[in-house]
Amino acid sequence: MMQLNIVDETSPLKAVILGTAQSCGPTPGPEEAYDPKSLEHILAGTYPKETDMVKEMEAFAQVFHKYGVKVYRPEVLENCNQIFSRDIAFVIEDKLFHANILPDREREFVAIHEVLDEIDPNKIIRPPEEVHIEGGDVMPWHDYIFIGTYTGRDYPDFITARTNKEAVEYIQEMFPHKKVKSFELRKSNTDPKENALHLDCCFQPVGKDKAILHKNGFLIEEEYQWLVDYFGKDNVFEINKDEMYQMFSNVFSISPEVVVSEKSFTRLNNWLREQGFTVEEIPYAEIAKQEGLLRCSTMPLIRA
Repeated sequence: MMQLNIVDETSPLKAVILGTAQSCGPTPGPEEAYDPKSLEHILAGTYPKETDMVKEMEAFAQVFHKYGVKVYRPEVLENCNQIFSRDIAFVIEDKLFHANILPDREREFVAIHEVLDEIDPNKIIRPPEEVHIEGGDVMPWHDYIFIGTYTGRDYPDFITARTNKEAVEYIQEMFPHKKVKSFELRKSNTDPKENALHLDCCFQPVGKDKAILHKNGFLIEEEYQWLVDYFGKDNVFEINKDEMYQMFSNVFSISPEVVVSEKSFTRLNNWLREQGFTVEEIPYAEIAKQEGLLRCSTMPLIRA
């Protein structure tokens, strides 16, 4: 049986699910878009091609192999976008949570059966129906669990609002020994530069004590300021609206010393190297057109 273990975002990675771009289906129609950035590229005729996305994901897989990480891939479903494995499930401590995602994505969860078969069934948990939650909004960080949410009354109007206040309460009940800290995120169905789809679209810890942050992704300035104070101003890399749109905060840590990043993120990658990180640069700009990047396409199972 696999012993799941995730208590933070950066400890040395041992096993991960990496999504797949194979057979991801034709370019969706505008009415099928789940987020404003995909919609923008659908309308502009620049929506990414499957062959390009497969190449980008293979480059990511090669980095994992280089560092000796065990990589699981979902079973390929015909004409189904299975790139973003972070949406469908997430691990906290030794439990895997089956996310209550958009209903037509349910089969994506079934497609990771190779992993599910290796886990004690008692450790696979399906939250109650009223709990809306996706892995991009959930970040275990030592004593804390950080959660991105949206609690406005107009929550049902936003296809981009994925994690509700019931989810925050549920995670606190599941982990009474942790401090669950929630953050209200800015949502827009139409403007990708004014939309933080998930918490990892505007914030992510790196290393042992540093973070990437985008102030405008947070609706409440005090919550953003709490993160600045927690990590310390000198340890925070602040990204602007355009960099948030390009997904600068959605890099992925293989260990406290190694970060995988998009090769065009020059300003960020230089800063990371100045801080002493090894930066593994890969092409991921086509996948980014779907408002998801490196963290979104991975679902860590075991960190040492």
